[in-house]
Amino acid sequence: MSTDDTTTTPRRDAVGRRQDRDGAAHVVIERTFRAPVTQVWAAVTEPDRLERWIGTWAGDPSSGTVQFRMTAEGEDIEAEPMTVHECDPPRRLVLSWDSAGTLWHVELDLIEDAGVTTLTFTQRVPDTATGRDVGPGWEYYLDRLVAAQSGGDVGAVAWPDYEPMMSHYEALFADLG
Repeated sequence: MSTDDTTTTPRRDAVGRRQDRDGAAHVVIERTFRAPVTQVWAAVTEPDRLERWIGTWAGDPSSGTVQFRMTAEGEDIEAEPMTVHECDPPRRLVLSWDSAGTLWHVELDLIEDAGVTTLTFTQRVPDTATGRDVGPGWEYYLDRLVAAQSGGDVGAVAWPDYEPMMSHYEALFADLG
């Protein structure tokens, strides 16, 4: 179940869409926040705020690499190197990392209008299986971000509610094989 923080109305359906650019398929998922862009930026970049909904990082981002640990997956998860390709506070963050032999390339773009910030999350999708898996996964994590940013209960965002979204994402990327 997804929520739109500007309305707090639960969404039971996947909201991600496919976008093709530069010869590659991407999944695009948006979330809106009743908050200034600087607050949402802090929630996706500051280690202590990031840990509330997904994980934490250590290192010097200006070096181009940080060690990211996805603590929401469990305490025994090892840190992995994450490359920072672009960081334009508080508007754009582009990252990549290796996930089980597959290079993940993600982009976060933030736009504020009248105190409401829209976060647009984008990830390259190389094949159907990746699309089927990462679409619901990012819906889940972005809803955890919404809960953390709005003062809600992050623990109430439950993964089983997102598993039915797999068919939506599998259909979006079915042609990729």
